[in-house]
Amino acid sequence: MAMKIRLARGGSKKRPFYRIVAADSRMPRDGRFIEKLGTYNPLLPKDSEERVKMDMERVQHWLSQGAQPTDRIARMLEAAGVLPKKERSNPNKAKPGKKANERAEEKAAKAAAAAEAAAAPAEEAAAE
Repeated sequence: MAMKIRLARGGSKKRPFYRIVAADSRMPRDGRFIEKLGTYNPLLPKDSEERVKMDMERVQHWLSQGAQPTDRIARMLEAAGVLPKKERSNPNKAKPGKKANERAEEKAAKAAAAAEAAAAPAEEAAAE
């Protein structure tokens, strides 16, 4: 059985609240799970101790049994010092999008046109 440590959503509409659970990977997100390992409340401030609560002994147990944490849970475990920090690389994150590229091209074209317009009278004055 492929085990995952993942988030199961609770809470009402626009008021998310998550349980951290150990579940079979084939089960639905909010469906059947084997054990509740903690809670995560994203509405609380980031420095609040109540934001993420986990039973670390049980988390360690499930990790030793081969359970794979999801990306979000892995980040929480890295912050808690349970997992080593993983190097992440997203080279496209810093690149501007299509609209920003179009605006930059328009700005460059206007600057070039303004430079040509400013240079033309100067050339005429030098020729005289």
